[in-house]
Amino acid sequence: MNPGISSSPFLNSGNSVPRIMLWVLLALIPGMLAHIYFFGWGLLINLGIAIPTALASEALMLRLRQRPIKPFLSDYSAILTATLLAIALPPLAPWWLAFIGTAFAIIIAKQLYGGLGYNPFNPAMVGYAMLLIAFPREMTTWLPAQSHHMAFMDSLRYSLFEVLPSGHNIDSISMATPMDIVKTRLGLNMTIDEINAQFHNLFGMLGGRGWEWVNLMFLLGGMLLIFIRVISWHIPVAVIGSLFSCALVFQLADIDAHASPLFHLFSGATMLGAFFIATDPISAATTLRGRLYYGAGIGIFTYIIRTWGGYPDGFAFAVLLMNMAVPTIDYYTQPRVFGHQDD
Repeated sequence: MNPGISSSPFLNSGNSVPRIMLWVLLALIPGMLAHIYFFGWGLLINLGIAIPTALASEALMLRLRQRPIKPFLSDYSAILTATLLAIALPPLAPWWLAFIGTAFAIIIAKQLYGGLGYNPFNPAMVGYAMLLIAFPREMTTWLPAQSHHMAFMDSLRYSLFEVLPSGHNIDSISMATPMDIVKTRLGLNMTIDEINAQFHNLFGMLGGRGWEWVNLMFLLGGMLLIFIRVISWHIPVAVIGSLFSCALVFQLADIDAHASPLFHLFSGATMLGAFFIATDPISAATTLRGRLYYGAGIGIFTYIIRTWGGYPDGFAFAVLLMNMAVPTIDYYTQPRVFGHQDD
């Protein structure tokens, strides 16, 4: 072979798995900073538990599978899974919640399927869904959005030993999320206006107080990923567009019984899910048309679960449901081979 001629493929985007994962981690930083500002130090503690657990679980499984450890640990995929799960966990989560969820995500949802590139389901969402089903009380212990919370050491003490500062109990410092409150109160036949009036301090201009800023920062990070072509626009636009459309249709049908489209977009995990979870290159659809169907399905299922399901958000379950549909979506949306003519 002529040494001056490279082998195929001759077109290279310059992307590699470590580079993509690292850019995604960097793009998460604005949203994580907003999360820490409004909900306290719990995210840093969750990260401090989840990341070492992910790396240790990955190394253990690679050794058991007799695979090289260093190349897989250095691709940042385990760290990204741990980071996404840590963000999704409540800031007052006990340490074992992050440990169990992360180990389950890496061992069961990733490595037992063959590792990166073979897992049909998003590992972080598998871990999150398992925790939500198994430990519903701990998974709904959220702090109200404000800029001043327990000191870092108090938060760490609670995470490790579930001990609060003197004079405090868990009920005095925690509450349901704005999305959970809206869902519960609508179930009690309150109107949206009545909910806003009674819990006005929990809502901002676009969504839940604090949550709207967290979502805006994740939106900013997601737009960066699209701009530098780490992800394509198809899945995020389809997720956001279908969720917005569903919310708009039902709000127009009954404005008193359904939250606004903006509330759905800027509360809960919408922007984190649309840009950082649904776009997982392994478990998402691969064809351009398929990505639109895949993202639209996530948005629709998210709205259905939020409105009529048993969980206030539902993004994780929507992603897992559409993960199951990916092989069918890809099969029926393959582009026609160049030069091929239909019979």
